[in-house]
Amino acid sequence: MNGWLAAAAALMALGVAPVLWYVATGPLRRRVAAQNTGTLLVCLVLLLLARGYDRPPYTDIALVVALLGPVGTLVYARLLGPEMGDDPQQGPRATVFAVLATAAVLLPLCLAESPGRSLIKLLVIGALLVGGNIVSSKALAGARAEEADDRG
Repeated sequence: MNGWLAAAAALMALGVAPVLWYVATGPLRRRVAAQNTGTLLVCLVLLLLARGYDRPPYTDIALVVALLGPVGTLVYARLLGPEMGDDPQQGPRATVFAVLATAAVLLPLCLAESPGRSLIKLLVIGALLVGGNIVSSKALAGARAEEADDRG
């Protein structure tokens, strides 16, 4: 086992339990945010596994997850917006976690990668993860504001 695989195992061990707990319990808004965090963790683990097993095609799977994860959250925010109106608003903690976790995983991966197409793909995945989480957080906050406007 190399360091990349150990990092992937640690991220899974430390990240999956809280995500599963939040997805299974609590208000709907927190469940949707936890689903988005779960896709972030899966994407980061796939990137670490790609490097650990020396299988570059795994980064393509991570790219797909980075694209579809926030899209799923946006769909949930749109369809479940009225049901999320009474849930307490989430702070920026999820976005801060997404940025820090993405930077903590992608920085060593980018430093270990030689310049070329793979490095550009890693940077694109990082931008998608951070941007997707920011957009998803704003959409979840907007679902509550939209519900308040409908009531007023």
